[in-house]
Amino acid sequence: MENLRLLFEAPLLPVQLLLDGVLIGAIFALAALGMSLVWGVMGIINVAQGELVMLGGYAAYFLYRAGVHPLFGVPLAALLLYLLGWALYRTLIFRVVDQDLFISILATFGLSILLQQLANAFFGADVRTAESGFGTLVLLGGALTISRIKLVAFAAAVVTGTALVLFLKTSRMGQAIRATSQNARAARVMGVDTDRVYARTFAINAAICGASGALVAMTWVVHPYLGLPYTIRSFMIVIIAGLGAVHAVLASAVALGIAENFAGFIFGAEYQAAFVFALLVGILVARRFWLARQRRYLA
Repeated sequence: MENLRLLFEAPLLPVQLLLDGVLIGAIFALAALGMSLVWGVMGIINVAQGELVMLGGYAAYFLYRAGVHPLFGVPLAALLLYLLGWALYRTLIFRVVDQDLFISILATFGLSILLQQLANAFFGADVRTAESGFGTLVLLGGALTISRIKLVAFAAAVVTGTALVLFLKTSRMGQAIRATSQNARAARVMGVDTDRVYARTFAINAAICGASGALVAMTWVVHPYLGLPYTIRSFMIVIIAGLGAVHAVLASAVALGIAENFAGFIFGAEYQAAFVFALLVGILVARRFWLARQRRYLA
């Protein structure tokens, strides 16, 4: 309880935790945007979402080792993961589209284990990081500090969300994606190639995860077992925000970042992951009771 007491004794400490939570929540939002897109359009819960983030981090790291600044590695990682996402759809994911939801969970869970173990075999279990060199912004004479890479990540999340909304509203492919998400059968009747739409959707999801992973590699570290917490966070954010609401996803991700940051300070960093899992269980239980209440009300 010593840390809890510090929150009241140091007035700027909660402000520091709040700022950090808002900024790291933006990184969570990127992965959640991709999951929301795939879930809403294809009806698939992608359990390998975190592994795509992990691969994006490795892409940025090896580009950094090759002499490419990590900031320029963000779009390059997104491009590489876009190609990988398209390939994964053509080899595996297309087989579980329009199948039972449980089948897609099992298939993508197997994919997550495969990607995790391949990363461990090829890259090793060492913790890696891509140094951005942006430094830290010092405010109020050192009372508040903000990592500049977190500001970049927050801006990237806002720009990505805005670009995704504009893409879905204005482009032909975006309109096809929206039509397919509303009614895939009707879209096929109207001449939409839904298989192409699904491939593009999964590839866009992978690209968003690639950008998120590159930011993770600059902000923290990357290793083969990075994926599961990001999958859990993405799932939790989508459950709270719902499908198809970009602003709600960003708000939910920021709220999660704040809650996780405060929990990590109060209970200790070793319990931060446990807090995330406990929060997921609590949200699922509360969601179940809320849905049951809605069904009784409608009946």
